[in-house]
Amino acid sequence: MLVLLPPSEGKAASGDGGPVALDGLSLPGLTAARTQVLDALVTLCRGDGDTAAEVLGLSPGLRGEVAKNAGLPAAGARPAGEVYTGVLFDNLGLATLDEAAYDRAGRSLLVFSGLWGAVRIGDRIPSYRCSMGVKLPGPGALGAFWRGAMASVLPEVADGLVLDLRSSAYAAAWKPAGEVASRTATVRVLQERNGKRTVVSHFNKATKGRLVRDLLVAGVEPKTPGELVDTLLELGHRVEVAAEGTARKAWQLDVVVTEVH
Repeated sequence: MLVLLPPSEGKAASGDGGPVALDGLSLPGLTAARTQVLDALVTLCRGDGDTAAEVLGLSPGLRGEVAKNAGLPAAGARPAGEVYTGVLFDNLGLATLDEAAYDRAGRSLLVFSGLWGAVRIGDRIPSYRCSMGVKLPGPGALGAFWRGAMASVLPEVADGLVLDLRSSAYAAAWKPAGEVASRTATVRVLQERNGKRTVVSHFNKATKGRLVRDLLVAGVEPKTPGELVDTLLELGHRVEVAAEGTARKAWQLDVVVTEVH
């Protein structure tokens, strides 16, 4: 099972260890593309600060992120699972998983990133600020840039069920196609209240984090979207099939919640 996650905008501080080693990250087929994006981001942030902040979409309160990006080549790295914070990762609770569940997380979770493309939770990276919606001088729009780089890399690791929990901006970087799409399930979180259902936005991250945690703790690895539905039902989630997949189309699942927290 491969679980595709978005990153968090907020991130923990960089670590005290050595800097990132691009050739040591998972998915080595992305190394050249990572080098190009990292170089472009650092060059941008070592230039005019106002321009960098505008390109990165930073508010005045986040201007310090420009200087942080400028120092990325020397910044201390730490496991990506510790760098990413925010609602989804808080509810996933990687630090509180037992050893077996954490090992499963290391094998199955893939976090998408505007800077790194995609990383495993054990990959050591520094804290950074660069969303997938950014258009960097050189690489251009990062969603389109990473599509080309990932086209030959991601299908090699997507050899079973693919659970796609990414937001639309990060889904733009790689869309499962062909036979891989038929093994892919996307998830929408709906809140039901007074007989009516609405799509939740912020709190859908919490639900997705808990959903992934439950799968990891239970130690189950469904092989097909149909098995995933049965597994989530057994784990106490209210799941409905909004649309079954086809030979070239992903499944669409709805997770229905009555309380948003």
